[in-house]
Amino acid sequence: MNDLLLRGSNIAVVFFVVSSTLAVGLSLTVGQILGPLRNVRLVALSLAANFVLAPLVAFGLWRVFDLDEPLGIGLLLCGLAAGAPFLIKLAEFAKADLAFAVGLMVLLMVVTVGYVPLVLPIFVAGTAVNPAQIALSLVVLMLIPLAAGLLLRARGPAVAERIRPIVGKVSTISMILVIVFTIAAHFSSVLSVFGTFGILAAIVYTVLCAGIGWLVGGAGARDVLALGTAQRNAAAAFVVAGQNFDDPKVVVMITVVLIVEFLMLLPFARRLARRH
Repeated sequence: MNDLLLRGSNIAVVFFVVSSTLAVGLSLTVGQILGPLRNVRLVALSLAANFVLAPLVAFGLWRVFDLDEPLGIGLLLCGLAAGAPFLIKLAEFAKADLAFAVGLMVLLMVVTVGYVPLVLPIFVAGTAVNPAQIALSLVVLMLIPLAAGLLLRARGPAVAERIRPIVGKVSTISMILVIVFTIAAHFSSVLSVFGTFGILAAIVYTVLCAGIGWLVGGAGARDVLALGTAQRNAAAAFVVAGQNFDDPKVVVMITVVLIVEFLMLLPFARRLARRH
């Protein structure tokens, strides 16, 4: 039964990531996505929040809560990996700047591919990461659908407008399935973390990262940057964990962080929408 749930979760993730990025491509233009990234100060603050402060917070919580090493490594991997596709849906729920959300997601995703192999050995000696394996899944599942959507919108806007609502519904349904299957498949593993401060560390980490993004984002970008900094790239973290660590608790901790983010950031996005 657990294997079926895991398989269902993996399939739902593929549908969610592909449909989310495709829907964005069908809705926006390249200029709209790149426009916010011309703000050098905002880009610099976004990179600092996600690749300096977020990893340091993860490493600090590992030490403060005295987590077992596998759990600490799992939390650190989440801290190092940014650019999660779920940011698109969160920004949509929050009625935030979707163009900036997509531009930020792509920027963080690309930087993650080169950043994690360089920085992880500094925190955890003896690790080596193959960036090609991270890049392959991100390119196939995210960049190609995004490019296809942008191309179709540019060449056939009428067709893009007709199919966009359908793709959007697929994205929403698959997102719900991801959450349900992920929690069900890893429920026993998550229970094993009780009593280790792992869940508390994940909650505190999500709150602190959202706060960091909110503070550095400024009036125009704080919603997206708060969500984008708090939502880590679990897919990249899972790839790195599979390459380097045999202890299953590393993957369990990444899963705990992923579930905590789902449960905390969806209501947070809805609250932001009410503000607007």
